[in-house]
Amino acid sequence: MAKTITFLALTLLFLALAQAQHPVSRVRARSRARAFIESQCEKTLYSTLCVKCLSPYVASFTKTLSHRQLAQTALRVTLARAESTQAYITEVAQRLNKTKGPESRSVRECLDQINDGVDQLTKCIKEAQHIKEDGGSSSSDFTWHASNVQTWMSTALTDASMCIDGISGRAFGGKTKALIKARVLNLQQVTSIALALFNRFAARFKAAHVVKP
Repeated sequence: MAKTITFLALTLLFLALAQAQHPVSRVRARSRARAFIESQCEKTLYSTLCVKCLSPYVASFTKTLSHRQLAQTALRVTLARAESTQAYITEVAQRLNKTKGPESRSVRECLDQINDGVDQLTKCIKEAQHIKEDGGSSSSDFTWHASNVQTWMSTALTDASMCIDGISGRAFGGKTKALIKARVLNLQQVTSIALALFNRFAARFKAAHVVKP
């Protein structure tokens, strides 16, 4: 009887110790994941914004510190930001369409650019899904897919810049103009971050596999 009690006590003690250590390991894994995100964001033009955008996804990196996954996460964040910006400018365009003034035309032109940017980013995400952690089935496959993603992301970045330039060059002001510019500028910065992270992932793969052009 005494042996049974001792065995049960030791079992309970072992389980208690295991449960106590488990939260600690989770905290360490999250700290390691956050440090990984911060280290990669430091190399972008907008490091603070980068960390802010990607920190909610720390849990995705507690098991594996994947540069590919980080780039794809940044892409999804960028598309979500683009779609949010698109929805806002669409609402503004519909409201201003009744006035038929110069600001209405300017906003519609900006919306055309953002619509194209959303299309480009959507293609990027689909294309990036063909790229595996090791780059894909062959170097040529990786080069093809990576080049497409980089080209389309650069186009989305240009779309945002053209929208800002168009809005800035038109003779209308006020709160609406300021809000549009702020949203699109934020989108431009987030897109720049995603492109930088993808370029770093691509460069790491090419360096490791000596991709031939």
